[in-house]
Amino acid sequence: MDVVHSDLKVAIVVADIAIVLIVGALLVMLSRRLKQPPVIGEITAGIVLGPSVLGLLPGDVSGFLFPAELRSHLSMISQVGLLLFMFLVGWEFNGQLLKRRSGAIASVSLSAIGLSFALGIGAATLLHDRHDVVNGKHISFWYFAVYLGIAMSITAFPVLARLLSETGLAATRIGALTLASAALDDVMAWTLLAVIVVGFTASGGVATLVTVLGLFLLYVLVMMFLVRPLLHRLIGRLTRGGKASPYLVPLIAAGAFLSAYTTSWIGVHAIFGAFAFGLVMPREPRALLASTLHAPMESGTRLLLPIFFIVTGLSVDVGALGWTGLGELALIMAAACLGKLIGAAAPAKLSGMSWRDSYSVGLLMNTRGLTELVILNIGVTLGVLDGQMFTMMVLMALFTTAMAMPLLPKGLPRVPGNLFTIPVGTRPSAPAAAARPEPADEPVKAGKS
Repeated sequence: MDVVHSDLKVAIVVADIAIVLIVGALLVMLSRRLKQPPVIGEITAGIVLGPSVLGLLPGDVSGFLFPAELRSHLSMISQVGLLLFMFLVGWEFNGQLLKRRSGAIASVSLSAIGLSFALGIGAATLLHDRHDVVNGKHISFWYFAVYLGIAMSITAFPVLARLLSETGLAATRIGALTLASAALDDVMAWTLLAVIVVGFTASGGVATLVTVLGLFLLYVLVMMFLVRPLLHRLIGRLTRGGKASPYLVPLIAAGAFLSAYTTSWIGVHAIFGAFAFGLVMPREPRALLASTLHAPMESGTRLLLPIFFIVTGLSVDVGALGWTGLGELALIMAAACLGKLIGAAAPAKLSGMSWRDSYSVGLLMNTRGLTELVILNIGVTLGVLDGQMFTMMVLMALFTTAMAMPLLPKGLPRVPGNLFTIPVGTRPSAPAAAARPEPADEPVKAGKS
């Protein structure tokens, strides 16, 4: 009987994955028709299959399709896709972006993250009293407030890169400034998140906190000065003669997973390990790695990440918010949008941009997408966010990402071509972009990482 029961569990999980992929694909197609990035359809699919929509039908359809006792299995599968995604985020990061117009980039990024963080803490002062107990445990105001500030500060760098590429804005001054500012923004936000995760999980007091931070610093040094050169040698061997070894994908994936295990063992979330492994991953030979390593890994994330969205959506219950919750959602939306719109647009204007272009920078910096969901899920895992706060923050991520395309001004300078295709520079830039200089409202040439 145990064998039969075990086989039935496997069958149900497999059927659940099939449902997730089908619904996700349908809603991604719909989102593309509405000129929205695919992540909108994927997040919506998770919400639709959860208690917010499917759960409204009689008979607890959502609970029947996704039994509570099997959700942990779905969650574990989704973590594989999430770690691969975070590896790709690190690998796609183009540090050269930060070297162009460093003054404007720093001012836009620091202002956007600073104001968003401050407004997040301000919102926390109004929200904490109603959300200060999670799973029977009291959450201190400062942990709650700092976490909310970090969640408000994030910009979804991968989603933004693809959005800029698809709209032809990637090679323009608006696109280059926005993408570089978002990159710096996310580096600071991830750093803050790592610190708060360590502080929240270090149950042994100051001594444990110092130990974890020391080990994490040692880990960073090892990644920079030992793992990076070893990876360069490994990639050189595995791509010798212009052909990729069949062991390339499994070895690099294994490295990302082991790096994730290491940071988790240290006391920092596993996603930081996968992200760091991507940062030290070689970018050359660019075209070969793009076709033989990046493409299959991205296909893997497309297959597995929808499971992450459904696991997230199963915890989102819009119907449980009530009128008070809707008022709190409006407060969160206001803080999130004002922090990015004003925080990014004002310094962009001071750097010499027109009001239209400055507003566009602020609007694009307001996209959050999947990266926000990663941070929110960490908050739930740590016990910092309760169910209602999680629901409201997921809806904020959905709305702020969806509003970017419809609200972008008409007539912005655009350049066809995917200059920020990942890894950055794997495809040649558009001839028009390469031939032109770099005046205020003209396209800029893509940098190389």
